[in-house]
Amino acid sequence: MSKINPDPFTTRPEIEGTFGVVTSTHWIATAVGMGILEKGGNAFDAGVATAFTLQVVEPHLNGPGGDVPIIVHDIKRGRTEVICGQGPAPQGATIAHYRSEGLEMVPGTGLLAACVPGTFESWMLLLRDYGTMRLRDVLEPAIAYARDGYPLVERVSATIATVEQLFRKYWKTSAAVYLPNGEVPKPGTLFTNKTLSETYARILTEAESAGADRVAQIDRARQAWSHGFVAEAIGNFCRTQEVMDVSGSPHRGVLTADDMARWQPTTEAPLTYDYGRYTVCKAGVWSQGPVMLQQLALLKGFELDGLDPAGPEFIHLQTECAKLAFADREKFYGDPKFNEIPIATLLSDAYNDERRKLITDRASLDFIPGSVEGFGSVVKLRKQEGQREAVGAMGAGEPTVGRFGEVRGDTVHFDIIDQAGNMISATPSGGWLQSSPVIPELGFCLGSRAQMFWLEEDHPAALAPGKRPRTTLSPTMALRDGEPYLAWGSPGGDQQDQWTTQFFLRHVHARLNLQEAIDAPAWHSEHFPISFWPRTARPGVLVVENRVPKATVDALKDRGHIVEVGPDWSEGRLTAASKIGRRRRAAANPRGMQGYAAGR
Repeated sequence: MSKINPDPFTTRPEIEGTFGVVTSTHWIATAVGMGILEKGGNAFDAGVATAFTLQVVEPHLNGPGGDVPIIVHDIKRGRTEVICGQGPAPQGATIAHYRSEGLEMVPGTGLLAACVPGTFESWMLLLRDYGTMRLRDVLEPAIAYARDGYPLVERVSATIATVEQLFRKYWKTSAAVYLPNGEVPKPGTLFTNKTLSETYARILTEAESAGADRVAQIDRARQAWSHGFVAEAIGNFCRTQEVMDVSGSPHRGVLTADDMARWQPTTEAPLTYDYGRYTVCKAGVWSQGPVMLQQLALLKGFELDGLDPAGPEFIHLQTECAKLAFADREKFYGDPKFNEIPIATLLSDAYNDERRKLITDRASLDFIPGSVEGFGSVVKLRKQEGQREAVGAMGAGEPTVGRFGEVRGDTVHFDIIDQAGNMISATPSGGWLQSSPVIPELGFCLGSRAQMFWLEEDHPAALAPGKRPRTTLSPTMALRDGEPYLAWGSPGGDQQDQWTTQFFLRHVHARLNLQEAIDAPAWHSEHFPISFWPRTARPGVLVVENRVPKATVDALKDRGHIVEVGPDWSEGRLTAASKIGRRRRAAANPRGMQGYAAGR
């Protein structure tokens, strides 16, 4: 049995203070969030400002046309809650319509993949019901960066280069924004999106026309978005434009201004699982979040204390539990408003005691979802046969860390804890620059989350009007001994709830601090179907960072894992924040050279 490394490596100190902490996937957004705390805002005010800034400075990872799940712990309410910012499918999004277009699955790009954008309304709900500041206070930093410029990180330039020909040939409204002077902008360029700044400035002007009342201003901003000029521009674009997508054919969208007007975000209790002294909180089965809870339900049957978190036993057990939990995701998860999902059974001791018997000291090469009588559907596996490279130039799928750590983009994430102890964890995504053409009047594009749907009527995640797609976005919060303790998450599509689980296990069982648990060598399985076009699987494949010891890699291969070794720092972009009494701690991922934590 491999034992814990007594001298864990860390790239940075764990940030610690008593006033507050902010950690995000981009240093500018972290600084903006910290600035809001310094001005007297709470964690929720800071979260809104951080989120709008991330839309501007990481446009290849998220945008106004995307979606977001948010987990909050509000000290005044005394409870943890989930805000569902996952917009549903449009009323015109029927299986029959997509089949009539000759499609077997929802394209990974373009207008047919668009759901109702969920981010703006969700941030307004958070600001109105949990925050304290005015809209101007939290929106002005994003407006200024979009108008006056911010330095492009290398990955933005690389992403634009990947879709350059697509923009030049088909998505010319995107070329107008992202190919200034007809060229791919170089890293470090001060980049602007003046149309986006004007969109948000106009929303702010309309908001303040409601008078001095803070809530009235926020409600007026929501009107401008969902019932006003934004919804009108989105509806007109989808109705009038035929857009080339990853299917190889152009299609009009089905999203309308009426779809925008009929939707609002909702608040609900989190799904929880008790793991020792911890209660882990996730979004519901409209997300993939419960796969982390089921991994814990399986893992609690093993003795993990004292194991080396970069050793073969630790990696093998987490990977095999992930295979079973993700197989159940594929078979059972969907919008619970449309289907009854047997989540209580999937997280029960009895069910997981039986599932755990499938785990041996050998890597499973089979896809084995569980059985709950009367629920679920048959999952058809499509093994990958070189498609990943072929679709890259069309921008398909959710940007994430791919095989060998190849970064095709990503999502964003942030965690904030203020002096009072309010906590927020959020994973905004979608509406990235490579998902769909820029709407010229607005300066941003729509998301592509509808690609998560199946075009099969009997599947729990089947496409239907008004239905939420099963998002991969998956922030996390945990209580310790009944007290709110930890907020964390990571970008990365299907890998999110692998990396967040690994982080938690390292923190709990190997007793690594937040930064050590982030910095430790990481890995992910590609055994199960990805959630994105073209929904392929790579049975038995386990991708590990090169920092995983060679002895571990050899032992994993001996157990039957098909191990692929990626670059040293290629897996995940975690951030995390915790509170114990007056102490506030935070950490951020060095991978990608963008994420930073701040606090005092």
